[in-house]
Amino acid sequence: MAIHEAAFQNTNECLKLLIQAAPSTNYIRSKTFEGTCPLHLSTSRGNLECTATLLESGADPNELTHDATTPLFLAVEKGHTNVIKLLLQHGANLNGSHCWSEWNSLHQAAFQNYSEILKLLLDEGANKESVDDFGITPLFIAAQYGKLECLRILISYGANINCQAKDQATPLFIAAQEGNDKCVELLLAEGANPNLYCNEEEWQLAIHAAAQMGHISILRMLIPVTDQVCGSAEGKVSPVYSAIYSGQENCLELLLKEGYSPDAQSCPIFGCRSPMSLAFQKGSEIILILLKYGIKILEIDLGLCLLHRRYSLFRHFLRKDCKLPCQQHLAEFLKYAVTAGHEYKEWLPSLLLAGFNPVNLLSHDWIFSVSSDALNFLLEFTNWKRLHWNVEQILSSRKATSMWIPCSHFEHIPSLSHLCRLKIRLRVWKVEAEAGTMSLYLPDCSDIVL
Repeated sequence: MAIHEAAFQNTNECLKLLIQAAPSTNYIRSKTFEGTCPLHLSTSRGNLECTATLLESGADPNELTHDATTPLFLAVEKGHTNVIKLLLQHGANLNGSHCWSEWNSLHQAAFQNYSEILKLLLDEGANKESVDDFGITPLFIAAQYGKLECLRILISYGANINCQAKDQATPLFIAAQEGNDKCVELLLAEGANPNLYCNEEEWQLAIHAAAQMGHISILRMLIPVTDQVCGSAEGKVSPVYSAIYSGQENCLELLLKEGYSPDAQSCPIFGCRSPMSLAFQKGSEIILILLKYGIKILEIDLGLCLLHRRYSLFRHFLRKDCKLPCQQHLAEFLKYAVTAGHEYKEWLPSLLLAGFNPVNLLSHDWIFSVSSDALNFLLEFTNWKRLHWNVEQILSSRKATSMWIPCSHFEHIPSLSHLCRLKIRLRVWKVEAEAGTMSLYLPDCSDIVL
């Protein structure tokens, strides 16, 4: 309508003529299809004279659009300080919300970093602890978006520095997550608690957020003031996992250097039994850092090497006297061994040389999945005359499929002769391993004289 255009264009004389011609409150408060009245248009444009004319003529300073926006919010959003003062003089609600999220003018002033407007609203009595639908306060907003001056003002006015949103996130947590160094520094200096958990089910502290996002300068600030119990206590999560999860090598090394253990507690959140099991998914550099700081190598780590095809690491673990898979971990190791069976030359010789019983691999899945060469190679290191009857049955089934041709000497070399062959081969391999020349050459020892 014409009155909307006059308010929008700041043509105050036209606005007065229109109001004189139709002085009813209904006309002054008439709305567009979006629910916008002339006062909304005037305040959003910073049209001080038109705003004064409309208010003096009966416009409601707390009129809502269809999305629940107030004239005051629009003036704050655009930074029109004089319009804000005028609205407040006419009774505008300081704590009126914008939209249905309950985000209000104080939130917006903090978000826009309008420090003078923020002071004005606080001096007029705005609720510094007002929250939106997520439980977020204006101070939280300032910390989240790095609005340092507004954060300082809200703290000086007594806003709760340890407020928590509905998900338990604190201003310190969100500032650490977003990488707002100066805000983190200010919050800590003013007494923010670094040990308040965000989301207790996942045990996240500000230190976890900094580690995961790679904000190393913030991590340096948080390490000295954070209780390190989170790095080892059952039911909690070490920030070591957070750094590994995002591949933050510098953050991981800093945490380990400052006393966090590479042998952290198991972590159901990431589905990991140890930091090493998560590191396999992230890259060699992460693994090397953990090894540098003395992580204990578990027997299941050998299986993970096979799963992720890290064969050089597999051989390295064996040289470090890693415990060989047995008992409850054997079934899981066999599953990974099957997946790596086609590349057996990369890992199987080292495993056997370390003392692993080759019979442990002779499961149904292994026998039927690996190539003839791999199966024959493994059988060379068993006493094939004394295999368990069920293993013999599986081998017979595999042979019957015509997919496996056993070595001819399996049928002819006497059992005792074969045991001698195994001893000789083991001795040769040990010498070659020490010299760094170990190969897969299988000498024919069928002519050994006993």
